[in-house]
Amino acid sequence: MHHAREVSQVIRGMPAADGDGVKLTRLIGSPYLDQLDPFLLLDAFGSDSPQDYIGGFPSHPHRGFETVTYMLAGSMRHEDSAGNAGVIEAGGVQWMTAGRGIIHSEMPQQSAGLLAGFQLWINLPSTHKMTPPAYQERTAAEIPIETLKDGTRVKVIAGQTRRGTQGVIENGLTEPVFWDVSLLAGGCLDERLTPTHNAFIYVIAGELTIGASQDLLVTGQLAILGSGDGVVIEATEASRFLLIAAKPLNEPVERAGPFVMNTRAEIDQAFADYRQGRLA
Repeated sequence: MHHAREVSQVIRGMPAADGDGVKLTRLIGSPYLDQLDPFLLLDAFGSDSPQDYIGGFPSHPHRGFETVTYMLAGSMRHEDSAGNAGVIEAGGVQWMTAGRGIIHSEMPQQSAGLLAGFQLWINLPSTHKMTPPAYQERTAAEIPIETLKDGTRVKVIAGQTRRGTQGVIENGLTEPVFWDVSLLAGGCLDERLTPTHNAFIYVIAGELTIGASQDLLVTGQLAILGSGDGVVIEATEASRFLLIAAKPLNEPVERAGPFVMNTRAEIDQAFADYRQGRLA
């Protein structure tokens, strides 16, 4: 028997805009939750009104962390200063390690219809902040889905389930877990989590209870999970949620806009490198 984690804090998130006016909800990286080591930011975006997303995220720099873009609906075209380009389709994921620096853009591939997804920022350890930029990009068809007898479906983007389903993203730095889970009404996810990982759940749709205390979560809420070596999540109605966890770095964090380093001097150097065209 494992010790299931309980809810330690619930975050609703706050309306925000980023890029060229893209409307979104900021769940991590806000006054309510600045960060959850190693997670620096989580934005949820979703609208069928083109004016809410059509401006996209024009060219902007990054250094010192990873960005994860996961699309639920619609598609996003990306291009960068290293010559990479492509389209993240619905159900697909792009896991970008900015490392020492990259300049990229993410622009909607559509001018009508629903566009929805998430962007998550994950810190890099000091030993890897200046590594060469790298991508892992996977389509929906490449991501394994574990289906259980009660109808539970676990889309395993990163990490490994207790039944052995392995995600498609490789990352030994923070050992992330990134699952998109669907439960039928009355369904249950009973899984293990590394005890030292920080973890949270975001409810995409539906209503869930967590742990022995049966704390209730509803659509749009993020729950930080407390200590333990597993999770027990039950659905009171058909539900979908993200379960995300990773190893904390326990390092100083200096952040300024698109740069996340360990010291102020490193941030100043990042801005200087960007101004002088040395970032990428």
